[in-house]
Amino acid sequence: MSEQTLTCIGCPMGCRLRVTLEDGQVTAVDGAACGRGAVYARQECVCPTRHISTLARVRGRREPLSVKTAQPIPKAMIFACVEEIHRTCVTPPVKIGDVIVENVCGTGVDVVATMEIEAAE
Repeated sequence: MSEQTLTCIGCPMGCRLRVTLEDGQVTAVDGAACGRGAVYARQECVCPTRHISTLARVRGRREPLSVKTAQPIPKAMIFACVEEIHRTCVTPPVKIGDVIVENVCGTGVDVVATMEIEAAE
């Protein structure tokens, strides 16, 4: 049995959570003022995930394209996913929400544009 202490980011309260783990499974969560704390603690201790926001190159332009993952990806995959995104070169026009990279690094998560770029004239 082991314990971890986390600060919950599920709501603005920032509760201090004490998580008890047995054989890699969460058996108890103490300190959560709302239901989101227990959900956050279980996710963070078993399989932590994060959203990525970064930049992709745009063909024929100096300014990069702002992109993000459509859903969170496993925390262990962050650097590999960022590398794949940075190798991508996008051709304008691009609209907000356009898929820039499908299934980034085999995670099942798409990378989407968060800004628009007009076609070159």
